Amino acid sequence: MNMGLRWMIPFNRPHGFRVVPLASGGIRVEIPYWRVNRNHIKGIHACCLATAAEYCSGLALMERLDPKRYRIIMKTLRMEYHYQAKAKAHAEFAPSAADLENQIIQPLGSGEPVLYTAEVPLHDVAGNHLATGHITWQVKDWQKVRTKV
Repeated sequence: MNMGLRWMIPFNRPHGFRVVPLASGGIRVEIPYWRVNRNHIKGIHACCLATAAEYCSGLALMERLDPKRYRIIMKTLRMEYHYQAKAKAHAEFAPSAADLENQIIQPLGSGEPVLYTAEVPLHDVAGNHLATGHITWQVKDWQKVRTKV
């Protein structure tokens, strides 16, 4: 799966992200503490953490929503940084089936696009809370999409 994702999403390839499905549903994206992911003060770069949060939440949503039926596209990305990342890190997101049903599936019945905000915490291997990503996705039925893929 990870090899396929690296090929399908080449932008994320240099980061060396490793996608790990969670046993109870959801996705964990592991972020290596590599030179390419570090900033000038040797912490994991803020944009790398933001990319991992976006990647994690999008994959977790597509795990639960049928990608042949629904299109998701990121509308906004907001990050809060709490602690400097000086070691391997990870992002995790596991939306509940009930949340998705109430916040996405039922509202899509009206025919209008739905906005869903995922809150994605990022931690390092020591358990430090590095950042929190707030990623708002627009979810839309493919039949309502007007632009070509």
